[in-house]
Amino acid sequence: MSESESASEPQLEARPVPAAVGGRNRLRAAMWPPRVSRGQLVVALLLFSLGLALAIQVRSTNDHDQLRGARQEDLVRILDELDSRQQRLQQEKAQLEQSMAQLENSSNQAKEAQEQTRKKSTELGVLAGTVKATGPGIVLTVDDPQGQVKADMLLDTLQELRAAGAEAIQINDVRVVVNTFFTDAQGGGVQIDGKKVSQPYRFTVVGNPQDLTPALNIPGGVVRTLESHQARATIAEQQKIVVDALTELRTPQYAKPAAK
Repeated sequence: MSESESASEPQLEARPVPAAVGGRNRLRAAMWPPRVSRGQLVVALLLFSLGLALAIQVRSTNDHDQLRGARQEDLVRILDELDSRQQRLQQEKAQLEQSMAQLENSSNQAKEAQEQTRKKSTELGVLAGTVKATGPGIVLTVDDPQGQVKADMLLDTLQELRAAGAEAIQINDVRVVVNTFFTDAQGGGVQIDGKKVSQPYRFTVVGNPQDLTPALNIPGGVVRTLESHQARATIAEQQKIVVDALTELRTPQYAKPAAK
């Protein structure tokens, strides 16, 4: 190619990038994403707290300035409103305290009534034979090797124990209740509430041993009567007797509660 042809062709020249444009790009890359240090965060929180405190102080100062510039009639009115509001709050507080005391009293009364009902139900269950009973008492064992003990002798023994203050009784595995009955079984032996009970007859009794034992040992009493029929009666006093035989509660067929 000749020099003339080279001279006639256009030449492409590289244009330099302005320094301002390159600086902005570097600045943008340095600032985003922002890099915040822990110290900067602490400073920012301190500045925020300081600004909030200043705002509250300014507002309080403005309120004080408004009150300072108010007329005497306005100040008296404001004080009266504050006094009335305080009295209403005191009345509401007293009413709430009274309501709370009434609720606590009602709750305590309800709990006491429930406790008394439960206690009374348990006591009636012991007497009815539907609840187990425990306490001091005696165990009377009647051995009858000759088969001479009859139903009426066991009934007399039961009556003597009741008269001496027995509170819960079972004979062998039969709970004695108010309608318990004794019959002589065919072929010998005794039936209690229609259930055959074999000897030795074991009376488990809850009551005061100091009252029960002497009542059985009086001259001509239960022990002497049983011994006269070749039976042997043994009494053992214990500090803890458990009457655990239970009976099924029966619904009366004819008896109804009488009106007061």
